Amino acid sequence: MKRIILTIIAIATSISSIAQNFDTYFSDNTIRLDYTLIGNASEQKIALDEVISIEGWAGRRVNLDSIPVRGNGKVTVYDQSSGNIIYCNSFSTLFQEWLITDEAENLTKSFEATLLIPQPISSVKIDIMLYHNDGSEMASFSHILNPDDKLIRRVCPTAPRHEYLLKSGTKEECIDVAIIAEGYTEEEMELFMNDARTTCEEILRYEPFLSMKERFNFVAVMLPSQDSGVSVPQDNIWRQTALGSHFMTFYSPRYLTTSNIHSMHNQLAGIPYEHLVILANTDTYGGGGIYNSYTLTTAHNQWFKPVVVHEFGHSFGALADEYFYEYTDHTEGTYRLDYEPWEQNISSLVDFESKWADMLPKGCDIPTKPTDKRKKNYTVGVYEGGGYITKGMYRPAVICRMRDNVATQFCPVCQRALERIIRFNTEEQ
Repeated sequence: MKRIILTIIAIATSISSIAQNFDTYFSDNTIRLDYTLIGNASEQKIALDEVISIEGWAGRRVNLDSIPVRGNGKVTVYDQSSGNIIYCNSFSTLFQEWLITDEAENLTKSFEATLLIPQPISSVKIDIMLYHNDGSEMASFSHILNPDDKLIRRVCPTAPRHEYLLKSGTKEECIDVAIIAEGYTEEEMELFMNDARTTCEEILRYEPFLSMKERFNFVAVMLPSQDSGVSVPQDNIWRQTALGSHFMTFYSPRYLTTSNIHSMHNQLAGIPYEHLVILANTDTYGGGGIYNSYTLTTAHNQWFKPVVVHEFGHSFGALADEYFYEYTDHTEGTYRLDYEPWEQNISSLVDFESKWADMLPKGCDIPTKPTDKRKKNYTVGVYEGGGYITKGMYRPAVICRMRDNVATQFCPVCQRALERIIRFNTEEQ
Protein backbone atom coordinates (compact mmCIF):
# COMPACT_ATOMS: atom_id res chain seq x y z
CA MET A 1 0.00 0.00 0.00
CA LYS A 2 2.83 2.39 0.92
CA ARG A 3 4.47 1.74 -2.46
CA ILE A 4 1.20 2.53 -4.29
CA ILE A 5 0.78 5.77 -2.35
CA LEU A 6 4.35 6.84 -3.15
CA THR A 7 3.75 6.09 -6.83
CA ILE A 8 0.57 8.19 -6.83
CA ILE A 9 2.43 11.05 -5.14
CA ALA A 10 5.24 10.84 -7.71
CA ILE A 11 2.78 10.96 -10.60
CA ALA A 12 0.90 13.88 -9.05
CA THR A 13 4.17 15.74 -8.46
CA SER A 14 5.20 15.15 -12.08
CA ILE A 15 1.88 16.47 -13.42
CA SER A 16 2.09 19.49 -11.11
CA SER A 17 5.64 20.18 -12.30
CA ILE A 18 4.56 20.06 -15.95
CA ALA A 19 1.63 22.41 -15.37
CA GLN A 20 3.77 24.77 -13.31
CA ASN A 21 6.41 24.90 -16.05
CA PHE A 22 3.81 25.93 -18.64
CA ASP A 23 2.06 28.36 -16.30
CA THR A 24 5.35 30.03 -15.38
CA TYR A 25 5.77 31.44 -18.87
CA PHE A 26 2.44 31.16 -20.69
CA SER A 27 -1.25 31.93 -20.43
CA ASP A 28 -3.93 29.61 -21.81
CA ASN A 29 -4.08 31.45 -25.14
CA THR A 30 -2.59 31.10 -28.61
CA ILE A 31 -0.34 33.51 -30.46
CA ARG A 32 -0.72 33.00 -34.19
CA LEU A 33 2.32 34.14 -36.13
CA ASP A 34 1.64 34.79 -39.82
CA TYR A 35 4.76 34.98 -41.98
CA THR A 36 5.53 35.40 -45.66
CA LEU A 37 8.38 33.34 -47.09
CA ILE A 38 9.94 35.02 -50.10
CA GLY A 39 12.68 34.05 -52.51
CA ASN A 40 14.09 31.85 -55.23
CA ALA A 41 16.72 29.14 -55.53
CA SER A 42 19.49 31.64 -54.76
CA GLU A 43 18.04 33.81 -51.98
CA GLN A 44 15.36 33.33 -49.34
CA LYS A 45 13.84 35.69 -46.77
CA ILE A 46 11.24 35.55 -44.00
CA ALA A 47 8.91 38.47 -43.25
CA LEU A 48 6.40 38.95 -40.45
CA ASP A 49 2.89 39.60 -41.70
CA GLU A 50 0.70 39.73 -38.58
CA VAL A 51 0.47 38.62 -34.95
CA ILE A 52 -2.91 37.44 -33.66
CA SER A 53 -4.02 36.46 -30.15
CA ILE A 54 -6.74 33.80 -29.84
CA GLU A 55 -8.39 32.45 -26.73
CA GLY A 56 -7.27 28.96 -25.71
CA TRP A 57 -4.10 26.90 -26.36
CA ALA A 58 -4.48 23.42 -27.87
CA GLY A 59 -0.81 22.65 -28.35
CA ARG A 60 1.47 20.55 -26.20
CA ARG A 61 2.25 21.51 -22.59
CA VAL A 62 5.19 19.13 -22.14
CA ASN A 63 8.74 19.09 -23.49
CA LEU A 64 8.36 22.76 -24.33
CA ASP A 65 12.06 23.44 -24.87
CA SER A 66 12.79 20.55 -27.23
CA ILE A 67 11.65 19.05 -30.54
CA PRO A 68 11.13 15.40 -31.56
CA VAL A 69 12.69 15.73 -35.05
CA ARG A 70 14.53 18.52 -36.85
CA GLY A 71 12.10 19.23 -39.67
CA ASN A 72 12.94 21.72 -42.41
CA GLY A 73 12.28 24.64 -40.09
CA LYS A 74 12.22 25.56 -36.42
CA VAL A 75 10.58 28.21 -34.26
CA THR A 76 12.29 28.98 -30.94
CA VAL A 77 10.86 31.23 -28.23
CA TYR A 78 13.22 32.76 -25.64
CA ASP A 79 12.21 34.42 -22.40
CA GLN A 80 13.66 37.89 -22.90
CA SER A 81 14.64 38.48 -19.28
CA SER A 82 16.48 35.19 -18.69
CA GLY A 83 17.37 34.15 -22.22
CA ASN A 84 15.98 30.66 -21.55
CA ILE A 85 14.30 28.66 -24.29
CA ILE A 86 10.69 28.32 -23.17
CA TYR A 87 9.13 26.85 -26.32
CA CYS A 88 10.22 25.44 -29.67
CA ASN A 89 8.71 23.42 -32.47
CA SER A 90 9.79 22.06 -35.85
CA PHE A 91 7.95 22.19 -39.16
CA SER A 92 8.28 22.04 -42.94
CA THR A 93 6.92 24.32 -45.64
CA LEU A 94 5.66 24.19 -49.21
CA PHE A 95 8.06 27.07 -49.95
CA GLN A 96 11.09 24.85 -49.34
CA GLU A 97 9.69 22.15 -51.62
CA TRP A 98 9.23 24.74 -54.36
CA LEU A 99 12.83 25.94 -54.07
CA ILE A 100 14.15 22.72 -55.66
CA THR A 101 11.93 23.09 -58.75
CA ASP A 102 13.15 24.45 -62.09
CA GLU A 103 10.76 27.39 -61.71
CA ALA A 104 12.64 28.62 -58.63
CA GLU A 105 15.78 29.05 -60.72
CA ASN A 106 14.21 31.87 -62.70
CA LEU A 107 11.35 33.25 -60.61
CA THR A 108 10.90 34.85 -57.18
CA LYS A 109 7.70 33.91 -55.36
CA SER A 110 6.10 34.28 -51.94
CA PHE A 111 4.41 31.65 -49.79
CA GLU A 112 2.32 32.01 -46.65
CA ALA A 113 3.22 30.26 -43.40
CA THR A 114 1.49 30.22 -40.01
CA LEU A 115 3.05 29.08 -36.74
CA LEU A 116 1.17 28.68 -33.47
CA ILE A 117 2.83 29.22 -30.09
CA PRO A 118 1.39 29.53 -26.56
CA GLN A 119 0.89 33.16 -25.57
CA PRO A 120 3.76 34.31 -23.34
CA ILE A 121 3.11 36.23 -20.13
CA SER A 122 6.14 38.48 -20.65
CA SER A 123 8.17 39.71 -23.63
CA VAL A 124 9.94 37.05 -25.65
CA LYS A 125 12.36 36.80 -28.55
CA ILE A 126 11.20 34.61 -31.43
CA ASP A 127 13.67 33.01 -33.85
CA ILE A 128 12.54 31.40 -37.10
CA MET A 129 14.98 29.18 -38.98
CA LEU A 130 14.65 27.44 -42.34
CA TYR A 131 17.11 24.70 -43.32
CA HIS A 132 18.56 23.35 -46.55
CA ASN A 133 18.42 19.60 -47.15
CA ASP A 134 21.93 19.23 -45.70
CA GLY A 135 20.90 20.82 -42.41
CA SER A 136 22.62 24.13 -43.09
CA GLU A 137 20.85 27.44 -42.54
CA MET A 138 18.71 28.64 -45.42
CA ALA A 139 17.09 31.74 -43.92
CA SER A 140 16.48 33.14 -40.46
CA PHE A 141 14.40 35.87 -38.88
CA SER A 142 14.13 37.22 -35.32
CA HIS A 143 11.71 39.58 -33.64
CA ILE A 144 10.58 40.61 -30.19
CA LEU A 145 7.03 39.87 -29.10
CA ASN A 146 5.48 41.86 -26.26
CA PRO A 147 2.13 40.26 -25.38
CA ASP A 148 0.79 43.72 -24.41
CA ASP A 149 1.52 45.17 -27.85
CA LYS A 150 -1.57 47.13 -28.93
CA LEU A 151 -1.10 46.05 -32.55
CA ILE A 152 -1.56 42.36 -31.77
CA ARG A 153 -4.98 41.60 -33.19
CA ARG A 154 -7.17 40.19 -30.42
CA VAL A 155 -9.67 37.67 -31.75
CA CYS A 156 -12.75 36.51 -29.85
CA PRO A 157 -14.05 34.18 -32.56
CA THR A 158 -17.28 32.34 -33.00
CA ALA A 159 -16.23 28.84 -33.93
CA PRO A 160 -17.44 27.53 -37.28
CA ARG A 161 -19.95 24.69 -37.25
CA HIS A 162 -18.24 21.55 -35.99
CA GLU A 163 -18.84 18.16 -34.47
CA TYR A 164 -16.52 15.96 -32.42
CA LEU A 165 -15.92 12.51 -33.88
CA LEU A 166 -13.73 11.44 -30.94
CA LYS A 167 -13.47 13.32 -27.66
CA SER A 168 -11.02 11.50 -25.42
CA GLY A 169 -10.31 14.42 -23.10
CA THR A 170 -9.65 18.14 -22.83
CA LYS A 171 -7.37 20.15 -25.10
CA GLU A 172 -4.85 20.16 -22.25
CA GLU A 173 -4.77 16.36 -22.18
CA CYS A 174 -5.09 15.33 -25.83
CA ILE A 175 -3.69 15.93 -29.30
CA ASP A 176 -6.39 17.84 -31.20
CA VAL A 177 -6.90 17.03 -34.89
CA ALA A 178 -9.31 19.07 -37.03
CA ILE A 179 -10.78 17.48 -40.18
CA ILE A 180 -11.83 20.27 -42.55
CA ALA A 181 -14.31 20.40 -45.44
CA GLU A 182 -12.91 21.68 -48.74
CA GLY A 183 -15.09 21.88 -51.84
CA TYR A 184 -18.29 20.81 -50.10
CA THR A 185 -21.29 23.09 -50.52
CA GLU A 186 -23.71 23.68 -47.66
CA GLU A 187 -25.99 21.06 -49.18
CA GLU A 188 -23.14 18.52 -49.17
CA MET A 189 -22.22 18.77 -45.49
CA GLU A 190 -23.73 15.40 -44.62
CA LEU A 191 -21.50 13.90 -47.31
CA PHE A 192 -18.53 15.63 -45.68
CA MET A 193 -19.48 14.34 -42.24
CA ASN A 194 -19.57 10.78 -43.60
CA ASP A 195 -16.14 11.33 -45.17
CA ALA A 196 -14.80 12.83 -41.93
CA ARG A 197 -16.05 9.85 -39.92
CA THR A 198 -14.37 7.51 -42.39
CA THR A 199 -11.12 9.48 -42.04
CA CYS A 200 -11.17 9.32 -38.26
CA GLU A 201 -12.00 5.60 -38.26
CA GLU A 202 -9.32 4.81 -40.83
CA ILE A 203 -6.50 6.65 -39.02
CA LEU A 204 -7.46 4.98 -35.74
CA ARG A 205 -7.43 1.56 -37.40
CA TYR A 206 -3.63 1.73 -37.69
CA GLU A 207 -1.07 1.23 -34.96
CA PRO A 208 0.05 3.04 -32.95
CA PHE A 209 -3.03 5.29 -33.26
CA LEU A 210 -5.33 2.41 -32.36
CA SER A 211 -3.59 1.61 -29.08
CA MET A 212 -3.18 5.29 -28.18
CA LYS A 213 -6.54 6.68 -29.33
CA GLU A 214 -7.30 7.93 -25.83
CA ARG A 215 -4.65 10.61 -26.44
CA PHE A 216 -6.54 12.13 -29.40
CA ASN A 217 -9.52 14.36 -30.09
CA PHE A 218 -10.88 14.50 -33.66
CA VAL A 219 -13.26 17.30 -34.66
CA ALA A 220 -14.98 17.74 -38.05
CA VAL A 221 -15.15 21.40 -39.19
CA MET A 222 -17.91 22.20 -41.68
CA LEU A 223 -16.55 25.01 -43.86
CA PRO A 224 -18.98 25.45 -46.78
CA SER A 225 -17.72 26.25 -50.29
CA GLN A 226 -19.49 28.22 -53.01
CA ASP A 227 -18.69 25.53 -55.58
CA SER A 228 -18.66 21.77 -55.31
CA GLY A 229 -15.29 20.12 -55.96
CA VAL A 230 -11.82 21.66 -56.16
CA SER A 231 -9.75 23.34 -58.85
CA VAL A 232 -8.10 21.13 -61.47
CA PRO A 233 -5.88 23.46 -63.57
CA GLN A 234 -4.77 20.71 -65.95
CA ASP A 235 -8.41 20.45 -67.04
CA ASN A 236 -8.88 24.25 -66.97
CA ILE A 237 -11.27 23.91 -64.01
CA TRP A 238 -11.20 26.62 -61.35
CA ARG A 239 -13.69 26.60 -58.49
CA GLN A 240 -14.53 28.90 -55.56
CA THR A 241 -13.83 26.84 -52.45
CA ALA A 242 -13.33 27.48 -48.75
CA LEU A 243 -9.56 26.95 -48.84
CA GLY A 244 -8.77 27.58 -52.51
CA SER A 245 -6.94 24.27 -53.00
CA HIS A 246 -5.88 23.04 -56.41
CA PHE A 247 -4.07 20.25 -58.19
CA MET A 248 -0.99 20.88 -60.36
CA THR A 249 1.14 22.18 -57.50
CA PHE A 250 4.61 22.75 -59.00
CA TYR A 251 2.99 21.52 -62.26
CA SER A 252 2.66 18.01 -60.80
CA PRO A 253 -0.85 16.81 -61.77
CA ARG A 254 -1.49 14.77 -58.60
CA TYR A 255 -0.04 17.23 -56.08
CA LEU A 256 -3.02 18.87 -54.34
CA THR A 257 -2.28 21.74 -51.93
CA THR A 258 -3.53 25.11 -50.76
CA SER A 259 -1.45 28.28 -50.54
CA ASN A 260 -4.09 30.21 -48.58
CA ILE A 261 -2.63 29.39 -45.19
CA HIS A 262 -3.54 32.62 -43.37
CA SER A 263 -7.14 32.51 -44.58
CA MET A 264 -7.45 28.87 -43.54
CA HIS A 265 -6.39 29.65 -39.99
CA ASN A 266 -8.74 32.66 -39.93
CA GLN A 267 -11.64 30.35 -40.69
CA LEU A 268 -10.62 27.87 -37.99
CA ALA A 269 -10.43 30.43 -35.18
CA GLY A 270 -12.41 29.17 -32.20
CA ILE A 271 -11.66 25.49 -32.89
CA PRO A 272 -9.04 23.82 -30.66
CA TYR A 273 -6.56 22.23 -33.08
CA GLU A 274 -2.93 21.22 -33.41
CA HIS A 275 -3.06 19.21 -36.63
CA LEU A 276 -5.14 19.64 -39.77
CA VAL A 277 -6.60 17.09 -42.20
CA ILE A 278 -8.30 18.69 -45.21
CA LEU A 279 -10.73 16.57 -47.22
CA ALA A 280 -11.24 17.58 -50.85
CA ASN A 281 -14.60 16.78 -52.42
CA THR A 282 -13.32 15.12 -55.60
CA ASP A 283 -12.59 11.69 -57.00
CA THR A 284 -9.40 12.82 -58.75
CA TYR A 285 -6.40 10.97 -57.28
CA GLY A 286 -3.96 13.10 -55.31
CA GLY A 287 -3.05 14.91 -52.14
CA GLY A 288 -0.16 16.11 -50.02
CA GLY A 289 1.11 16.18 -46.47
CA ILE A 290 3.48 18.77 -44.96
CA TYR A 291 4.98 18.22 -41.51
CA ASN A 292 3.19 20.27 -38.83
CA SER A 293 1.27 22.15 -41.52
CA TYR A 294 -1.57 20.06 -42.99
CA THR A 295 -2.72 16.91 -44.75
CA LEU A 296 -4.83 17.42 -47.86
CA THR A 297 -6.35 14.48 -49.72
CA THR A 298 -9.21 13.64 -52.04
CA ALA A 299 -12.17 11.96 -50.38
CA HIS A 300 -13.85 10.11 -53.23
CA ASN A 301 -11.04 8.35 -55.02
CA GLN A 302 -10.85 4.57 -54.64
CA TRP A 303 -7.54 4.98 -52.74
CA PHE A 304 -8.89 7.59 -50.31
CA LYS A 305 -8.54 5.49 -47.16
CA PRO A 306 -4.87 4.46 -47.52
CA VAL A 307 -3.87 7.85 -48.92
CA VAL A 308 -5.32 9.91 -46.05
CA VAL A 309 -3.44 7.73 -43.55
CA HIS A 310 -0.25 8.00 -45.63
CA GLU A 311 -0.47 11.80 -45.80
CA PHE A 312 -1.20 12.00 -42.06
CA GLY A 313 2.03 10.06 -41.63
CA HIS A 314 3.76 13.05 -43.23
CA SER A 315 1.95 15.92 -41.55
CA PHE A 316 1.63 14.44 -38.07
CA GLY A 317 4.38 11.85 -37.86
CA ALA A 318 7.21 13.56 -39.80
CA LEU A 319 7.60 10.42 -41.93
CA ALA A 320 9.20 10.42 -45.37
CA ASP A 321 7.89 8.80 -48.53
CA GLU A 322 9.41 5.35 -48.91
CA TYR A 323 8.65 4.98 -52.60
CA PHE A 324 11.07 5.91 -55.37
CA TYR A 325 10.99 6.86 -59.02
CA GLU A 326 12.76 5.49 -62.05
CA TYR A 327 12.43 8.91 -63.62
CA THR A 328 13.06 12.51 -62.59
CA ASP A 329 10.28 14.78 -61.32
CA HIS A 330 9.87 17.75 -58.95
CA THR A 331 11.25 15.70 -56.01
CA GLU A 332 14.79 15.62 -57.43
CA GLY A 333 17.09 17.31 -54.94
CA THR A 334 14.85 16.74 -51.92
CA TYR A 335 17.57 14.66 -50.23
CA ARG A 336 21.35 14.46 -50.39
CA LEU A 337 23.15 11.14 -50.27
CA ASP A 338 26.08 12.59 -48.29
CA TYR A 339 23.82 13.73 -45.43
CA GLU A 340 21.52 11.78 -43.12
CA PRO A 341 17.90 12.92 -43.62
CA TRP A 342 16.00 13.95 -40.49
CA GLU A 343 12.99 11.72 -41.17
CA GLN A 344 13.14 8.54 -39.09
CA ASN A 345 12.09 6.05 -41.81
CA ILE A 346 14.70 6.62 -44.50
CA SER A 347 18.50 6.62 -44.34
CA SER A 348 21.44 7.48 -46.55
CA LEU A 349 23.54 5.29 -44.17
CA VAL A 350 25.66 8.31 -43.24
CA ASP A 351 24.34 8.00 -39.67
CA PHE A 352 22.34 4.80 -39.75
CA GLU A 353 22.93 4.17 -36.03
CA SER A 354 20.55 7.07 -35.29
CA LYS A 355 17.76 5.38 -37.23
CA TRP A 356 16.56 1.76 -36.93
CA ALA A 357 19.87 -0.12 -36.56
CA ASP A 358 18.69 -1.36 -33.14
CA MET A 359 15.61 -2.95 -34.75
CA LEU A 360 17.45 -5.11 -37.31
CA PRO A 361 17.23 -8.90 -36.97
CA LYS A 362 20.49 -10.55 -35.93
CA GLY A 363 22.76 -11.10 -38.93
CA CYS A 364 20.73 -8.81 -41.21
CA ASP A 365 22.62 -7.79 -44.34
CA ILE A 366 23.05 -4.10 -45.16
CA PRO A 367 21.70 -3.52 -47.73
CA THR A 368 19.03 -6.21 -47.39
CA LYS A 369 17.78 -8.20 -50.36
CA PRO A 370 13.95 -8.42 -50.49
CA THR A 371 13.47 -12.21 -50.54
CA ASP A 372 10.12 -13.68 -51.53
CA LYS A 373 9.33 -14.27 -47.86
CA ARG A 374 10.05 -10.68 -46.91
CA LYS A 375 7.97 -9.36 -49.79
CA LYS A 376 4.93 -10.79 -48.02
CA ASN A 377 5.51 -9.26 -44.58
CA TYR A 378 6.90 -6.20 -42.81
CA THR A 379 10.29 -7.62 -41.80
CA VAL A 380 12.68 -4.82 -40.85
CA GLY A 381 15.78 -4.53 -43.00
CA VAL A 382 17.72 -1.94 -45.01
CA TYR A 383 16.16 -1.98 -48.47
CA GLU A 384 17.52 0.23 -51.23
CA GLY A 385 15.12 2.78 -52.71
CA GLY A 386 13.27 5.47 -50.77
CA GLY A 387 12.73 9.18 -50.50
CA TYR A 388 12.04 9.24 -54.28
CA ILE A 389 15.61 7.99 -54.92
CA THR A 390 16.34 4.61 -56.50
CA LYS A 391 20.01 4.24 -55.47
CA GLY A 392 21.75 5.31 -52.29
CA MET A 393 18.70 5.90 -50.08
CA TYR A 394 17.25 3.13 -47.93
CA ARG A 395 13.92 2.27 -46.29
CA PRO A 396 13.16 -0.12 -43.41
CA ALA A 397 10.65 -2.51 -45.04
CA VAL A 398 9.65 -3.87 -48.42
CA ILE A 399 6.06 -2.82 -47.80
CA CYS A 400 4.68 -0.04 -45.59
CA ARG A 401 1.86 2.48 -45.55
CA MET A 402 4.49 5.13 -46.37
CA ARG A 403 5.25 3.31 -49.61
CA ASP A 404 2.28 1.27 -50.84
CA ASN A 405 -1.44 1.87 -51.09
CA VAL A 406 -1.94 -1.88 -50.66
CA ALA A 407 -0.08 -1.97 -47.33
CA THR A 408 -2.34 -2.76 -44.38
CA GLN A 409 -0.14 -1.16 -41.72
CA PHE A 410 2.85 1.05 -41.03
CA CYS A 411 6.10 -0.91 -40.86
CA PRO A 412 7.59 -1.40 -37.36
CA VAL A 413 10.04 1.48 -37.81
CA CYS A 414 7.29 3.90 -38.78
CA GLN A 415 5.12 2.66 -35.92
CA ARG A 416 7.89 3.40 -33.46
CA ALA A 417 8.48 6.85 -34.96
CA LEU A 418 4.77 7.66 -34.70
CA GLU A 419 4.59 6.41 -31.13
CA ARG A 420 7.55 8.60 -30.21
CA ILE A 421 5.78 11.66 -31.65
CA ILE A 422 2.59 10.84 -29.73
CA ARG A 423 4.47 10.36 -26.48
CA PHE A 424 6.54 13.50 -27.02
CA ASN A 425 3.35 15.52 -27.29
CA THR A 426 1.64 13.95 -24.29
CA GLU A 427 4.33 12.82 -21.82
CA GLU A 428 7.23 14.59 -20.15
CA GLN A 429 10.42 13.07 -21.55
